[in-house]
Amino acid sequence: MAYEFLLYEVSDFVATVTFNRPDRLNALSAGLRADLFAVSREITSDDSVRAVILTGAGRGFCAGADLSGGSAGDDEPAPPSQNDRVDQMGWTGTLATAIYKIGVPTIAAMNGVAAGAGMSMSLACDIRVGSAESRFKTVFAERNLSPDTGMSYFLPRLIGYGRAADLIFTSRDVFGEEAYRLGLLDRFVAAGEVLDTAREIAVQAAALPPIAIRSGKRVLQQNQDLDFQRALQNETMGLSYGRLAPNDVVEQAAAFREKRKGRFTGS
Repeated sequence: MAYEFLLYEVSDFVATVTFNRPDRLNALSAGLRADLFAVSREITSDDSVRAVILTGAGRGFCAGADLSGGSAGDDEPAPPSQNDRVDQMGWTGTLATAIYKIGVPTIAAMNGVAAGAGMSMSLACDIRVGSAESRFKTVFAERNLSPDTGMSYFLPRLIGYGRAADLIFTSRDVFGEEAYRLGLLDRFVAAGEVLDTAREIAVQAAALPPIAIRSGKRVLQQNQDLDFQRALQNETMGLSYGRLAPNDVVEQAAAFREKRKGRFTGS
C-alpha cells in the first residue's frame, strides 16, 4: 500500500516506517496520523514482518502534534463534556495503542528531535537508538496540556517517577548523552550510525524464531505491573505458544542435535 505522509518498505523481514514530512520536522498532521493507523494495521496483518523500525525523514524524528493550522481542535483532544466518558482515548491514546500493540519488536531510530506526541511514540517502542543529535522534549506543559499519547504510562516506567516528573514539569530539552544516562535511549551511537544500528538490532531479532520473539514481547508487556506469581504464570503460558509452530519445534530439536543454528519460519 502506498502512503502520502510516510515511507514504508519491508526487507529481510524488517519493516521500516519513515515519517515523511521533513519540512515540518515530521509533525503529526491528520494525514500522517491516518497513515500511521493504516500502516500499523498492514504490519499486524503481514506475517512476514518480524521487526519494525520507526524513524523520521530529515532532521527530526517527530515534533509532536501539528498545530500549524492555528487551531488545536484537529490535533488535540477536546475537553470532555458532560456527555463524554472522561476516559475516552481520542486519537492520542489510539495512536499510542496502535504502536504499543504491534506484536513484533519495534525499534525507534532517533535521528533528531522527538517532542510531545512524537516523544511518546518513541517511548511506546521497545528499543530506542540515538546519538548526540537526538533530543527529547515533553513540551505538553508549555502548550497548557497534560501528557498524552501514553507518555504518563511509558515515561515513569522507563526512567522512574521522579525523573519523569522532572521532564514533564520543566519541559526541558534532553540531548543524546543525558538521554542515554536516564534510560530514554537504549543504544548511544555516532550520529551517522543511528539507522544502521537500529536495522542491525531489527535483523538480529528477525533472524530468531518468530513465535518465540512474539511470545517474549507479549510476556514482557504483560508482566510490567503484575506480582511475581502472576508473572511466572504468564511466562509458563508464553512457553506454550511455541506449540503453535510445530515445524519450528521439530527444527529446534534437529538444530540442537546437529549443533547448528536453527532455521525457524513461524510455522
